[in-house]
Amino acid sequence: MSTSNAVDVQSFIDHEPFSAFQWLIFVLCFLIVLLDGFDTAAIGYIAPSLIQEWGVTKPDLAPVLSAALFGLAAGALLSGPLADRLGRRLVLNVAVLVFAAASLVSAFAPDLQALTVLRFLTGLGLGAAMPNAVTLISEYSPGKRRALITTAMFSGFPLGAAFGGFLAAWMIPHFGWRSVLVLGGIAPIVLVAVMLIWLPESVRYMVAKGMSTERIRAVLGRISAAAAGASAFRLTETVAVADGQSGLGVVLSRSRIVGSVMLWLAYFMGLVIFYALINWMPILFKEAGLDPKTATLVSALFPLGGCAAVFFGWLMDRFNGNRIVAIAYALTAVSVFAIGQVVSNVGVLVVVVFLAGTMMNAAQVSMPALAATFYPTQGRATGVAWMLGIGRFGGIAGSFLVAELARRKLGFSDVFLVVAIPGLLAMTALVVKQFFHPETAPEQGEAPAGGAPYLKEQVQGAH
Repeated sequence: MSTSNAVDVQSFIDHEPFSAFQWLIFVLCFLIVLLDGFDTAAIGYIAPSLIQEWGVTKPDLAPVLSAALFGLAAGALLSGPLADRLGRRLVLNVAVLVFAAASLVSAFAPDLQALTVLRFLTGLGLGAAMPNAVTLISEYSPGKRRALITTAMFSGFPLGAAFGGFLAAWMIPHFGWRSVLVLGGIAPIVLVAVMLIWLPESVRYMVAKGMSTERIRAVLGRISAAAAGASAFRLTETVAVADGQSGLGVVLSRSRIVGSVMLWLAYFMGLVIFYALINWMPILFKEAGLDPKTATLVSALFPLGGCAAVFFGWLMDRFNGNRIVAIAYALTAVSVFAIGQVVSNVGVLVVVVFLAGTMMNAAQVSMPALAATFYPTQGRATGVAWMLGIGRFGGIAGSFLVAELARRKLGFSDVFLVVAIPGLLAMTALVVKQFFHPETAPEQGEAPAGGAPYLKEQVQGAH
């Protein structure tokens, strides 16, 4: 086969305008993580209703609040290697269907024990869906805008969590807490039907797996007609990967192990903060004297701050990504501590909670983009998924952390002081990653390092 018309896939994506086809992929992945965020946070918003209806205590809620997080961890750890072996599209469709069905059934749980089991099953689907959505959009993004596009897509997660809070504050008084779970099941079922029709496989994955030229050309042709003249496709990675090396082998290789562990640690610590606050803030604010509706609405401002991650993605495409996210974690620690100092003034509390959410979610939403750029195609799904999966244990720790602090009868301000500390630890992890795996700021106007030039006139001349 002649290589004169062989096209490097990433260079092709880098040089062609961002197409309507890529926007479609972006929207579908955004909706996946939006519903993922909605279903993940839903249990925290219905927790006060569970206490009232079922007569349980706050410590009794810890298992059901963390059950989905165990499922999220298991789903992510299993789905990454599966997606690197079977493809992103198949795993995504199955994952969304699983969390849709489990959420819908959860609405009819008769007691806390049944709800705990069903939330674990919901978490399996949620955990498998999110990292593969990140991987898919990353692999369809031009290198110079990858962090911006990936973080913009992933911002759907905190927006979904925030939307769930505002919606729950309205739905629960009118239709009861079960209605929140019903909506969290029906909406993703509709999305699966759309995904089966329009969601493509990753073109980088297809090249890495040696799929037919015709199939790859058909997908790239939806980005630009310039692909029609290509006789072959190739994939150039910035770092060589041994032939046949598994996704997990790539992630745990000697050349990446320190970076992998630091990514896990940073994401873990970020989720300690996120889930400690998203699950417990409504209850903590209520105990501090806010009425239940106000407590829910103020708490919902915390995940809403995730929209700032788009700006951080823009910064990461221009400056050192490790340092940008480390700064966000440091500011998270400061602002979370401040929440504990201002609860007596609702007006100030609203501002501080929103600022804390802005920093926390900007850091956390930026992490998948940081991971996606750290790993090559053969291990990208596993790398992103394992960071998200291992990080989920931080969410579990965060849920139990506040329950334990409540058992020890710590005061309101002391709780937020303790919860702020993981932000400093996450910052430190990224400083260490930068030391062992120095990342430089991307140079504007250049194709990504290691990408072979894509000569558009070569392909066009073959029409």
